[in-house]
Amino acid sequence: GRGQEVDSALFENNVFLVGQHMMQYAVTGQPAAPMPERISSWAVYDVFSVKDGGQIFLAAVSDAQWHAFCDALGFADLRADPQLASNNDRVRARPTLLPELRRRLAAHTAEELAAVFERHGLPFAPIARPEQLFDDPHLNATGGLADISLPDGERAGQTARTTLLPLRMDGQRLPVRSDPPRLGEHTAALLADLGYAPAQVQQLRTAAAVA
Repeated sequence: GRGQEVDSALFENNVFLVGQHMMQYAVTGQPAAPMPERISSWAVYDVFSVKDGGQIFLAAVSDAQWHAFCDALGFADLRADPQLASNNDRVRARPTLLPELRRRLAAHTAEELAAVFERHGLPFAPIARPEQLFDDPHLNATGGLADISLPDGERAGQTARTTLLPLRMDGQRLPVRSDPPRLGEHTAALLADLGYAPAQVQQLRTAAAVA
């Protein structure tokens, strides 16, 4: 019946995500290699470069997902291959299986593969560049972006979208408190808060010590 402080740090969150690779080193003495060379517990758990220069992360980590993966993409020959029957078989076959999958998947765009994986309930993750996130459906649906007025530069006065803090309080996003300030916009208020009298502020402006 009492509240308590909840603390979650970004660094420790990311370390938690690589804990399995830390444990791999502790057990085997062998450091984990970067993807895709890393020793993997799953055969299909990688980033794929596909049509039109896109990239997408795709996974099929169980036998059921492997069957769904093959059925969804028309890879009947891979599903029927006895050397790929189990996850362990597919992990051992990664040196030949992954290049073959990369060759086949390169004929599809990332958007096409995302739609297929979504439709069949398979794990995937789009890989987007920062400038593509302005049109991200999830960010826009959850209110993760908000309009601001640009203060300076070639686009001064135009509206742009910025990310909001990823927090909700009472179900609401914390909104934009104010637009980014123009150069010198709050000089007088800040100097007044520091105890400068109006005449002193004017002297500083005349001397070009402040904007």
